[in-house]
Amino acid sequence: MSIKFFKTKETYGCFSNFSRHAIYLDERQWATTEHYYQAQKFIGAIHYDHIAKAETPRIAADLGRNTGFPIRADWEQVKVEIMKKCVRAKVLQHPQIKKLLLETGDEELIENSPYDSFWGCGKDGSGYNMLGKILMEIRTELRMSITSL
Repeated sequence: MSIKFFKTKETYGCFSNFSRHAIYLDERQWATTEHYYQAQKFIGAIHYDHIAKAETPRIAADLGRNTGFPIRADWEQVKVEIMKKCVRAKVLQHPQIKKLLLETGDEELIENSPYDSFWGCGKDGSGYNMLGKILMEIRTELRMSITSL
């Protein structure tokens, strides 16, 4: 069995990077994990602040995908770790998300995105589902920290 998430208003929508759960990371408040993630492509550039201040996660995503701005050279090497960092922050800073994540048991978590075959499962379901894998990894970390108390 698996648990699929995509739209923020659905039961597991808080797992989406578009969910309106602010995080505090790198000495700054971010409206969503999407804002944080997209801005990291442009550290030190003015585009970084534009993304940080975007009105919605959709606007932040669109700004982050704008090919008119040069993305940091090491992006492909660091993007997964950056996503882990912001998703971990969201889970740890929002007890209700942490609780829901732990309640998913051993179910496979799948970002059911028909648009993204790297972070989600893609239109045909054969994508990498990296966001789902990150959430499952964080769930394991949480369990290990509970049992080591």
